[in-house]
Order: sequence, then C-alpha cells, then structure tokens
Amino acid sequence: MSERVILHSDLNNFYASVEVALNPSLKGKAVAVCGSKELRHGIVLAKNELAKYAGVKTGEPIWQAQQKCKDLVVIGVRIEKYIEFSQKVKKIYARFTDYIEPFGIDECWLDVTHSTIFGDGESIAKKISQAVKDEVGLTVSIGVSFNKIFAKLASDLKKPDAITIINKENFKSKIYPLKVENLLYVGPSTKRQLNKMRIKTIGDLAYADDKLIISTFGKVGETLLAYARGEDKTEISRIDLFPAAKSIGNSMTYFRDIHGDEDVKRVIFILAESVASRLKESGLGRASVVHLSVKDNQLISFGCQKKIRPTQLCSEIAQTAFELYKKNYPSEKYIRALGIAVTGFGGRVEQMSVEDFEGDYIKKLKVEEAVEKIREKHGYEKLQRAIMYEEKEGIINVKDDRLKHNDKPADFIGRDDDYKN
Repeated sequence: MSERVILHSDLNNFYASVEVALNPSLKGKAVAVCGSKELRHGIVLAKNELAKYAGVKTGEPIWQAQQKCKDLVVIGVRIEKYIEFSQKVKKIYARFTDYIEPFGIDECWLDVTHSTIFGDGESIAKKISQAVKDEVGLTVSIGVSFNKIFAKLASDLKKPDAITIINKENFKSKIYPLKVENLLYVGPSTKRQLNKMRIKTIGDLAYADDKLIISTFGKVGETLLAYARGEDKTEISRIDLFPAAKSIGNSMTYFRDIHGDEDVKRVIFILAESVASRLKESGLGRASVVHLSVKDNQLISFGCQKKIRPTQLCSEIAQTAFELYKKNYPSEKYIRALGIAVTGFGGRVEQMSVEDFEGDYIKKLKVEEAVEKIREKHGYEKLQRAIMYEEKEGIINVKDDRLKHNDKPADFIGRDDDYKN
C-alpha cells in the first residue's frame, strides 16, 4: 500500500482577506473584522497581516486595537460573504480530489494519495495555492504530510502563503521541538498535566512511557502518543457526517465554535428543518430513529441515537436531537460541527395511530407544510422561528446551502411552534 499524501490547507487571515478581496481599496491598509458591540462586546474577530504587525490581537476590544493601530480599518462581520468565498475555494480543492474534510470555514484536509495525475503532494499544493490566488484573490498556507495531524502542524509552521513539507525523514527534526500544546487534543488542562510530568514538547510526549500516559489519560492517551509519533491513521471524511444510504441527514461545520444550550439548540433546529423538509420530499414516510453527531474543536467526535414514534416533524426531530445532546455531551465542551440524521423509515404507507390525534400530529404536520410553501414562494428567510432571530449574524438555510443576512426583520416562528405570518 502506498504512503498516504495528506494536505491541510488554511486560508490566511480569512475574514479580513475576504474583505480586502471585495474592496481592493483596502490593500496596503491595516484591517480588522470585528463583531458588533451588542453581540460580541466589540472584539476583534480577525485581522490582516498589517494589523497583526501593529500588535492587534484576535479577541481584544476594538478600542484597544485602535490604540495600537491608529489607522485601523474596522469592518463588521459579513458571514454570507465568507461562506461564499469558502465554497469557491472548496470547488478548487474538488478539482484534485473527492476526499475533502472541512475544519471550520477556512481550513480543510485533502487526501490526494490517488491524485498522482496532478503530480506529487507538493506539486498539487502549489497548483492549489496558485489557483486560489488567481481565481479567488486569497492566499493559503498548505501543509503536506503522510497523516492529518502532521499536515495541520505543517500548515501552521509557516504563514502566510507558504507550503511546508513534513515527511518521514524530517518529521522528528521539525515536529518534535514544538511545544506539546501545538498537538491536536492537547488543550490547557492536558497541557498542564503533561507539563507536570515534565513533558513540554511533542518530542517529549513521543518518547514518554506508554503505561504512564495511558494510565493518566486513558484512551485519549493512546491517541496522543500515536499523534506525537506520526502514527495517526485517521481517514479523511466527507463533509456529510452520515452515509447517504438508508438515511436522510445534514451536518454543518459552523463559522465559529459554539457553546451553551441556546447556541446548540439554534443549530439543531437549523439542521432539523433541513432534514424534515428532505424527509417529506423523499417519499420514504416517517422516520423512527434520530441520530446526533457532534465534533468538538479538538476534533473529538461522538454519535448517539434514539428511537422515537414515527415522525416527519421538524419539532420532534429537533427536540430528540437536543435531548441526546444534553444527555450525552459535556456542557463545557466547545463544538465545531453538528449533524442530524434520521433512519427507520416506514415507507410510503402512513398508518394512523391514536397518538397522532392525541398529540395533534396531523395539525402540526400541516402547519410545517404550510410554512414550507410560504418559504418556497417568498424565500426561506421570510418566515423563521424566534430562536433563529437570535443569530443576528445571519439566517442559514442548510438545505439550500446558503445564508441570508438579517438586513431586514423577517416574520418569525414562536418557541411554542405557533406560526405567525
């Protein structure tokens, strides 16, 4: 079996770079993309190289950034534009491979092992870099390696607009001197524990005693050791977290890490609306199993499922998914991607039950179908649940793979699932 060739592509200063690409008059100026004072307390979300050189840091208040950089151009977030540019770049990736796994809106892994028609890994990286620059107006830093973890580390080693190769001959000299917290899965708590064990670099971890690491960290310890030693064999997954056969699902890598019940519930409803709509269109009948998939910001994934009464209702699918999240997922974890799928279809024959009438199933189904007709006629953003309105960055239609910005208020759906026009 041939050695794998994995790329990790990271769009440089993504939000700020998109703004400069959209407005060429900003070239040569320090630019910072900042959240609204109401939503994010006026902090810097992204900055370009000139702002970075002036000392501007992500996460600091706007006023503080402006003190450091008097000529700083402050721009509000335009997520719909960033998603548009992200999709353009993904289409370039797709010329070289079908195996593309997003890690946020601006990063992707690509498996180009079987793309030798385009050259070796470095050649493909150069072609991608040039195409992104010429066609989209952005730059990327690309890491080329034999596994996902080292490819990401390689892309982080040199920025912006760089290609870095980590192979089996040089990985110890390039990777082992790095601080251990540079390794995926090593968060602040794990770092503190490792430092107490006098493990401060990735090399220290690679040469550590297996029994000591595994007894301290359990199964995660095995993963850490494999990652540090270059033994990661994780496959590049597709964008959809669920197999297409015998299921209807949708997943989303959110534009920011989400945390807390309200944020999670909002994304679950976004996904459930898409899944319920596709289920109704499929002719497969009702689904009796809801699946939830979660990937945190350290790339740790888990999935769970629950059997429910047969349904096509968005509200029931969403509520079940949220219950699965609350029951199975640590509340302190930050989430990078969520996915919902349904299985256990009843076919085209719909058998009515007492529960249908007692729970007003038919009434709720007709309401949801009426809402979909209104959206088809007037646009998805014209009728929304109230919980969606709280996401003032934009209204996301996952089913059609687009986002609408809240320039004007739409009509919204109440939390009790009563609809209003």
